[in-house]
Amino acid sequence: MIKKRDLHECTSLYELMSDPTVLPYVRHKAYSADEYWFLTKQLMEEEEAGTVITRTIVSDYGQPIGTINLFDIEDGAGFLGTWIGTQFQGLGYNKKAKEQFLEELFFELDIHTVFLRIRKTNPKSIRAAEKLPYTIKANESHPSIYAEINKKQEVYDLYYIPKDLFHLVMMQQNNEEEQAM
Repeated sequence: MIKKRDLHECTSLYELMSDPTVLPYVRHKAYSADEYWFLTKQLMEEEEAGTVITRTIVSDYGQPIGTINLFDIEDGAGFLGTWIGTQFQGLGYNKKAKEQFLEELFFELDIHTVFLRIRKTNPKSIRAAEKLPYTIKANESHPSIYAEINKKQEVYDLYYIPKDLFHLVMMQQNNEEEQAM
């Protein structure tokens, strides 16, 4: 579902990212395949430095279909950024990728809080975030972060995922699955 980034997948990811319905919501935009390759190489280097965690989202057939990243990592917290190619949206990949990525962040790496900044004009992403039982709207509970992400203009809603809540929800889901068997 997710895997470490690989420069060989840049061309196919660039084609998916350059879709006009996807590109506006991508944090690191590229306007050519070469530029996307360069940005991906830069992200991989930043991961080695510990400031970013970046993964490729793959389809059930192993095809690269998007990326999921944790940016601006500081004191065990960071901002989640995800995009998926249009033809793969609505198929459950977003939820699966987030859960796998969050498991890695919380239980293998030293992350305890994941923030999501979502454009108020992006209803698809807002609905996707609010469907997740471990995501909490944080505009009021984290006013300094909310003010920081909206310092120029009020554009974003803020959500967060605490490690403890994610762990609790995953344990409940696993328990329900076991009981169903």
